[in-house]
Amino acid sequence: MAPLTSFPSQNTIRVLAADSTSMNTQMLVEALARDGQFTMAGSASKPAEILAQTRREHPHIALISARLGDNGTGFELCRDICSGSPATRVIMLLDASERTTVIEAFRSGARGVFFRTESLKLLAKCILCVHVGQVWASSGELHYLLEAIAEPLPMRFCGVSGNALLSARELDVVRCVAEGLSNREIAHRLTLREHTVKNYLFRIFDKLGVSSRVEVVLYALSGGGAQHQPSLSTPGAIARPKHVSALAPILARPVVARTGAPLSIARP
Repeated sequence: MAPLTSFPSQNTIRVLAADSTSMNTQMLVEALARDGQFTMAGSASKPAEILAQTRREHPHIALISARLGDNGTGFELCRDICSGSPATRVIMLLDASERTTVIEAFRSGARGVFFRTESLKLLAKCILCVHVGQVWASSGELHYLLEAIAEPLPMRFCGVSGNALLSARELDVVRCVAEGLSNREIAHRLTLREHTVKNYLFRIFDKLGVSSRVEVVLYALSGGGAQHQPSLSTPGAIARPKHVSALAPILARPVVARTGAPLSIARP
């Protein structure tokens, strides 16, 4: 990749900023407006106002704080912007490089994360990189994302209405099935009779609309019909060696380190 200073000439980048407070937002807008590369597309403090401005102004970049004062977090707002204005790329403004917030930012659709402790000059580089289709992250943050993808998939079996399809005991049986245990081994682990395990399996097959143990495992690996993004802290998980993750599109893009230099990513 060419160095940052050799980006092709282009019109100014339209940026919408929404920091944690109105005062912080105004300071951020004024600071960025002094850079001739950027045109400020507006600023707001409430999520509804920010969404309205995004749809009206069509900014190239939305710089959104993860915390919006009394208006909640910026993660849901990030998801709404990515859904309603896909041409706008979001950079999340975070207080610190913490694993949970970094992963949540990228899960929400952000193309980069920037921290308040970093310089305005670096923010300009971040905006430029994200604008041309790159992902702004440090090597440490990239490792957070790789670890998140490698984590077990939480088993959540939900119907169309979001209600749980299986009981806690039935989930115990499914976890054992996913481990490859036989009915006898499941009975021993769960302190049940083998006949009772068979009855549980028949009920599980019926509730999930499947006819085999393999289909149960595949159902679990496909997300179990969950209506929401699985939580990283959800207990009772099974391994997912090749499960498609919401983070995959992010990791498929060029990743730029804090210095503006591309990171080398080993690929099979």
